[in-house]
Amino acid sequence: MVFYPNVMQLPNPGVTLLALETSCDETAAALYDQRGLIGHLVRSQEARHAAFGGVVPELASRDHARDLLPLIERLFLETGVGLGDLTAVAATAGPGLPGALHVAHALGGSLAFARDIPFLGIHHLEAHVFSGGLGSERLEPPFVALIVSGGHTELVEVLGLGSYRLLGATRDDAAGEAFDKAAILLGLPYPGGAALSRLARGGRAERYRLPRPMLDQPGSEMSFSGLKTAFLYALKALPEPTPPDRADLACAFEAAVVEVLVEKSFRALMQTGHRVLVVCGGVSANERLRRELSDRGVAAAIRVVFPPLEFCTDNAAMIAHVAWLRFHAGERPRGAVPVRTRWGLESLTPPGARD
Repeated sequence: MVFYPNVMQLPNPGVTLLALETSCDETAAALYDQRGLIGHLVRSQEARHAAFGGVVPELASRDHARDLLPLIERLFLETGVGLGDLTAVAATAGPGLPGALHVAHALGGSLAFARDIPFLGIHHLEAHVFSGGLGSERLEPPFVALIVSGGHTELVEVLGLGSYRLLGATRDDAAGEAFDKAAILLGLPYPGGAALSRLARGGRAERYRLPRPMLDQPGSEMSFSGLKTAFLYALKALPEPTPPDRADLACAFEAAVVEVLVEKSFRALMQTGHRVLVVCGGVSANERLRRELSDRGVAAAIRVVFPPLEFCTDNAAMIAHVAWLRFHAGERPRGAVPVRTRWGLESLTPPGARD
């Protein structure tokens, strides 16, 4: 539980938004008003899916259905906010796992209907893009966003809330998926990406020269399948990999992925002329990525913004933040808000245009 006493001591301004997130394997709820984030809770299913080496959609949906309402009740209890205080409700409407998305969407929509208040369906990636604004950083478009979240690796020009232009994306595996698959090959536990990064801290990247796919090609498109294949062959060349062997391979793999992400991000900045790079999604918590992007940003006089670590992975605080931005800008959806398991960021419109 994250609680913000400096916010709660202020008089209630009369507008309070509840946000819900169940797009994959985190069950989350958050409360937000014009003073900022009041509090948020996240219940991870990491241990539940570890035995399977990845998320099992049906199990994720069942756990969301079991856990979401008690999570909301706890959030109300610990913040002192009640159902009658709500002015709006928001939930992730996509993209994500179909059954999982419907849990927060159905509950959020039902609460809004019962209270006769607006219900906002929020794009998961748009929430990630603006999650950097949940910390002390002030985030104002235009900027370039590097989205490295789950199955997504994209470079997007952010012209404003709801106004996006795709600059480039991975043609195959996302960076996070590549990390997870390399971790499986190394026999690391789920979630693999984080385990691989921990192992890489004790390794030497220079021992293995793995490829940097598409760096010799212009533009912001990316690919990680060839890197993954090269990693597999390097591992197979070791009959009995020792702990130092595994650490060196992990370090080399991480270094290759990070170099591609850094180089492609700065190409996107050059293409657009923007001086701000926002990095978001679960992989934005990677230490090497943060360090190398920050160093490159200082050298090039580019402002690089990361979300606070607690908001890198899926959470309802980022859903609440974007919902508040849209609500504050006057968005009041009319009619049913659909769930979209596949939903391009470029298809979004600014607040008010989709009412």
